[in-house]
Amino acid sequence: MGQLNAPRSNRDSQRRALALVIAVAGLLAGILSACRHKEEADNTSGVSFEKKLQERLILATPGTVIDLPEGHFHISRVLSLTVDNVTLRGKGMDKTVLSFKGQTSGSAGLLVTANGFTAEDLAFEDMAGDGVKINGGINVTLRRVRAEWTKGPDRGNGSYGLYPVQCKDVLIEDSVVKGAADAGIYVGQSRQIIVRRNRVEQNVAGIEIENSRYADVDDNTATGNTGGILVFNIPDLPVKDGQYARVFNNRIEANNTANFGSSASMVSKVPSGTGLMIMATKHVDVFGNTIKDNHTGNVMLVSFYATDEPIHDAAYDPYESSISVHNNQMSGGGTDPASLKVKVLALAIGKPLPDILYDGVVDPKMKDSAGRVVGEDRICIQNNGAATFVDFDAAENYRHPDRSLTAHNCSFAPLDPVDLPDEDTSEAVPSGGTSTNGTN
Repeated sequence: MGQLNAPRSNRDSQRRALALVIAVAGLLAGILSACRHKEEADNTSGVSFEKKLQERLILATPGTVIDLPEGHFHISRVLSLTVDNVTLRGKGMDKTVLSFKGQTSGSAGLLVTANGFTAEDLAFEDMAGDGVKINGGINVTLRRVRAEWTKGPDRGNGSYGLYPVQCKDVLIEDSVVKGAADAGIYVGQSRQIIVRRNRVEQNVAGIEIENSRYADVDDNTATGNTGGILVFNIPDLPVKDGQYARVFNNRIEANNTANFGSSASMVSKVPSGTGLMIMATKHVDVFGNTIKDNHTGNVMLVSFYATDEPIHDAAYDPYESSISVHNNQMSGGGTDPASLKVKVLALAIGKPLPDILYDGVVDPKMKDSAGRVVGEDRICIQNNGAATFVDFDAAENYRHPDRSLTAHNCSFAPLDPVDLPDEDTSEAVPSGGTSTNGTN
């Protein structure tokens, strides 16, 4: 009550003092906020974030979860991990971004030589080499990871985006890869693989399964690449004889980007406008896909001889066999073939080229006394709607192309789904694990 009875001059002085205090407090808050923003900006370009992240990767123990904050962080050197059972987790593939633009050393963004590795909810941009490479790991999970070269298709980009090689039990899901100069998602010389619900665009090869066994590639979108999805066996690799792949429920559309791969790479042989290519492998089941508007061909089934490369590997089988293509929807392909060889084919049989292009090159040992391929070595093609077909007789330079599917009216027993251990525990922190929060 005393303040109510104070003289007016005192009350005016008190109000002015209070207003001054409020103004000073606001000024201080602004200065502190600016400092915080400056600190955050420094973290995006400074050495501190990179140094602390690499320290955490080096000092991690099995079960560690490294939580990364939201932000755009510059990394100058390759990051590496050699500790088993570590998770690297961001706040989202468009919220936690590791930028390697101007990278000064290393042939990858992140190199992992460990088992039980998981990366999720973050992005890797503009690596000098590959994006995320996992070499020789068991139980590898890449989930909601983006790997991108932001300038678009360019021969100077790194070769591979998400890149497990010689691994076992691999899961890559809900991820995005753009701009790889070889393959966006590449799984090579590996076993037990699931690649699902990813989006790949503006790569030379969108998804490539190479010299690997037991792979499910499903529910992906491959568009704007040179080739959408490739399943290959190639010679001169330590792990050979890849087989048993299911390619199903994918959208493989308009993969017509000019090939920007290195001339030394196998994918430099892939013609622009290739939807799905299966080369020199066996036991592949292709079903439920939508494949359209790929200018060279929607589906290509070829032997290794299609590459015109010599074979020096005596243990290598260059032929494709036991391939089933059924219950797919195809349209709009073959309108503008890209490579010289396919252009010559188009001159021989006319455009548009059929949806399914089969080179007809088989191992003579596959044929019976009547010259027919029988049993599990056959190429089976059924129930693909209005899709068209040609065996273009590559061995005889397209002299006797055959558009009839009579010899291919067959089917195989379905392949078993790939079953990975513990694939439904994505959000669980490993028992006894530690959580490393914040790297800034």
